[in-house]
Amino acid sequence: PVSLAVTDPRIGQAMCRYLETALPAPGKHKIYFDYGTETLDACYEPFQQQVDAVLRRRGYTPGSDWLTRKFEGAAHNEKAWRERADIPLTFLLK
Repeated sequence: PVSLAVTDPRIGQAMCRYLETALPAPGKHKIYFDYGTETLDACYEPFQQQVDAVLRRRGYTPGSDWLTRKFEGAAHNEKAWRERADIPLTFLLK
């Protein structure tokens, strides 16, 4: 979890190393990430940027194989997720 990575950056580094070797080949899978800028999500951006860099290095195409979205003012809770649930569903099911 990002909450651990904030206090110990080795957690985020370990996650990125894992993704470098464990992600399937691009082209047949879709991956969606999003985060807000409030509450717990306020800590996510630097870690998400690292994960996005891994996806690029692995050959994933933004907008096709994977999508990361940042939602200004959104929190890390069910209300925020409900307000944007259509976005990941549309991306993943198209």
